[in-house]
Amino acid sequence: MPNDTNSSNAKTAIVIGSGFGGLAAAIRLQAQGFSTTILEQRDKPGGRAYVYHEDGFTFDAGPTVITVPQCLEELFALAGKKMSDYIELLEVQPFYRLFWEDGTVFNYSNKEDDLLAQIGKRNPADVKGYQDYLTYAEKVYVEGYEKLGQVPFLRFWDMVKATPQLVKLNAQRSVYSTISRYIKDDKTRQALSFNSLLIGGNPFEISSVYTLIHPLEKKFGVHFPKGGTHALIRAMVKVFEDIGGSIRCSCPAERIVTHEGQAIGVRAAGEFLPAKVVISNADVHHTYNNLLQDEPLVKRTTKAMNKKDYSMSLFVIYFGANKRFDNLSHHNIMFGERYKGLLNDIFKTGELSDDFSVYLHAPSETDASLAPEGHYAYYALAPVPNLKISDVNWEEEAPRYCERILTYLEDHYMPGLKESIVIKKCFSPLDFVTELNAVHGAAFSLTPTLRQSAYFRVHNRDDNIKGLYFVGAGTHPGAGIPGVVGSAKATCSVIELDYA
Repeated sequence: MPNDTNSSNAKTAIVIGSGFGGLAAAIRLQAQGFSTTILEQRDKPGGRAYVYHEDGFTFDAGPTVITVPQCLEELFALAGKKMSDYIELLEVQPFYRLFWEDGTVFNYSNKEDDLLAQIGKRNPADVKGYQDYLTYAEKVYVEGYEKLGQVPFLRFWDMVKATPQLVKLNAQRSVYSTISRYIKDDKTRQALSFNSLLIGGNPFEISSVYTLIHPLEKKFGVHFPKGGTHALIRAMVKVFEDIGGSIRCSCPAERIVTHEGQAIGVRAAGEFLPAKVVISNADVHHTYNNLLQDEPLVKRTTKAMNKKDYSMSLFVIYFGANKRFDNLSHHNIMFGERYKGLLNDIFKTGELSDDFSVYLHAPSETDASLAPEGHYAYYALAPVPNLKISDVNWEEEAPRYCERILTYLEDHYMPGLKESIVIKKCFSPLDFVTELNAVHGAAFSLTPTLRQSAYFRVHNRDDNIKGLYFVGAGTHPGAGIPGVVGSAKATCSVIELDYA
């Protein structure tokens, strides 16, 4: 057994994984006086926010929507730096352009007059309904994000104290049913509820707490980093290194090493790396089932993890084209013929439907540097069932599904698309398993249902192993960049108290 370095006064920390949550935690720990090292299994930092560079194209692999720049600016300020000296954030307008197969187009933004005009054109009564809904959602935003979004839920009593206000706001209702109380037009309901999918939740199931996303976007706007999302990752790595932190890529963690109920370090690449604090930004299921598989104190937790509900997976096509499509904005949502039925297939039945909805990212609309001159970068993303509920053989299905999506986009929104493509790459649910250790190929970890939120989510500090902490989509408050960065703030606040 390695020496228990935690008996010394050395403030050392290891962060497993360099996604947004891991980087945010590492910056905070380094600023708190911990000598911090990040271990990243892939050849570049970022985790889900990976990047592909091919033939002059830059394809961000994961998150593309930056909604709360202030939570990122706070990290740089903690390091004594200004974010604007490291990265430029570009405002995106409209936030999303929404398309339906009947030709309907809706520009979703924080421009109040324009938004109300579009809503009123579909149903005049929904203008008042939307205003009432916004009043409700703003109250949820205060309670759910400002008060609870960056604090840990370590004890059941923490949940009990928050419950009365959440009950008053009808948190037990779903996002979609709540919106439907105010809005009558079906397409407007879809326009106001789809963003639940961006954190891995079915709007027909997840708590109305997540209606906070709408006022959050209105308040802070939607942004995109110049050079792509991975340019923001590189900026976070740079500020972390500038204040003395270190990162080791191509260095997968093999085990979290424990001794008498205490995390004492990590074994990686056959080497034992001692630490007083270990934070896992790896998939929470992978952490318990693999990195802690020799630890008897977490057997009950591991068993519980296997029974939890996990988010949908994704099928993503990264492609470069020599043609620009004038109807597109930066962020585009193409709704399929069905809404509730399709989501039921994705989240419940596991059927790979004949129809689908697509998020189309067209970053060249904002930043021409992401593609060679005269060319344009895109990625198309379709939510699909995870591997726990679906028996799709993605090794066989991936090429067919890729062709189906491209044909759909060409037939409905991007004429001449397929002949304009000069490069493409696909990422299936199987790749989420092999590349990201995501159980069942779940793209957003645990589903954000009410019984898997706050106290009922994986805790920011492990209940049984001293010195072991979590950040990222699987812990409180959940997925999305503000969520995982918020998890780092919550987790590091606990560490600061534990090691004051």
